[in-house]
Amino acid sequence: MTSDDQRGAAPAAPPRFGANYTPSQGWFHHWLDFDIDAVRRDLDAVAALGLDHVRVFPIWPYFQPNRTLIRPRAVEQLVALADAAAERGLDVNVDGLQGHLSSFDFLPAWTQTWHRRNLFTDPDVVSGQCAYLRTLAAALADRPNFIGMTIGNEINQFAAGPHPDPDRITPEQADAWLTEVLAACEEGAPGRLHLHAEYDAAWYQDDQPFTPAQAARLGGVTAVHSWVFNGTAQRHGRDAAVTGQHAAYMIELSKAWALEPGRPVWLQEVGAPAPLIPAADAAAFTEATVAAALDCADVWGVTWWCSHDVSRSLADFPELEYSLGLLTNDGRVKPAGESLARLAKEWRDGRPAPAPRPTALVVDAGPDFSRRSVCAPGGAVFEAFARLVADGMRPAFVLAERVGDAAYLAARGIGEVVRPSEVLG
Repeated sequence: MTSDDQRGAAPAAPPRFGANYTPSQGWFHHWLDFDIDAVRRDLDAVAALGLDHVRVFPIWPYFQPNRTLIRPRAVEQLVALADAAAERGLDVNVDGLQGHLSSFDFLPAWTQTWHRRNLFTDPDVVSGQCAYLRTLAAALADRPNFIGMTIGNEINQFAAGPHPDPDRITPEQADAWLTEVLAACEEGAPGRLHLHAEYDAAWYQDDQPFTPAQAARLGGVTAVHSWVFNGTAQRHGRDAAVTGQHAAYMIELSKAWALEPGRPVWLQEVGAPAPLIPAADAAAFTEATVAAALDCADVWGVTWWCSHDVSRSLADFPELEYSLGLLTNDGRVKPAGESLARLAKEWRDGRPAPAPRPTALVVDAGPDFSRRSVCAPGGAVFEAFARLVADGMRPAFVLAERVGDAAYLAARGIGEVVRPSEVLG
């Protein structure tokens, strides 16, 4: 196999560094008792780390409690938050239809129980979603620090199991829905970076209707959410090379489905979940994860989950959710925060372009994505990657149907393709 120890020398655009903003007071329920001074204190702490952006979460049912009521005061508060961020040199990405955050579902009553309608196919629901996304985007369209809209937080979890009550759809219906809601964002704020973001079932789960192709082809950037509690750390251990490389794995895997080389990828969520990553190891895990991610080409940025720990005064969260912050609930910088701050400072002035990845693993997930579980921890593609990175390799990925496309392989700098069976024996 080809050795890839060389490093490129040409400069690349500096990556963005940010945090998913979790308010220190009241978590995301802070919208119910909005306190701009508390928000400013939180954002001061984020800016002091040297980060350049935050991803913020206007909770959908709090902002749109009725299908035809988008609360003006709530929208004003969102704009106030964005302006406070701008005063501290922070850009803002706005997450619209969260649906799900930290084990809790957030859906408006007009989609549930007596008014139960499919989130993705009911025309009234989709019309309401589009109106809401368009309204938020338009409210921020003239703010220079507004990056753009993310459709929602891992809303694909509502479309299949293991959600206990999914709104099942086909991949074609998911495609139609994504196209419509992304268009609404563009109507509200033309020219901004609008995107959608799924959790890793889109890449790993055979029956998930949101697909890798949609993730890598729709929207202005491919979003990746990397969590090693998905079986990676359990199977391989916290010190394994593949655990620190999981985010890079997902970034490179996404490139296999992109239509054009060079599509940007945003590592939009990544964190150090205890106890799989103990507190004593969080800083080392942060450094390993970010270094590996930025050893991939075309990375738009890294946005850590999350800014602040969840307060212990709030009940019923999974234990790991209380300790994911870069900062404690009272604003003290944690070791992971120190690590990310140092990395942001080191990378701010540019970086050498990552070296090519001349060896590519073949991904055969089926034309209908029905075999994409080969990419999940335990699957042949994933385990072949784990074997190669343990040996110091830096593999890329190529779809089985593109192995014979010489021009495409050359454009990506791929000179050798290897099937997982050849690696695993």
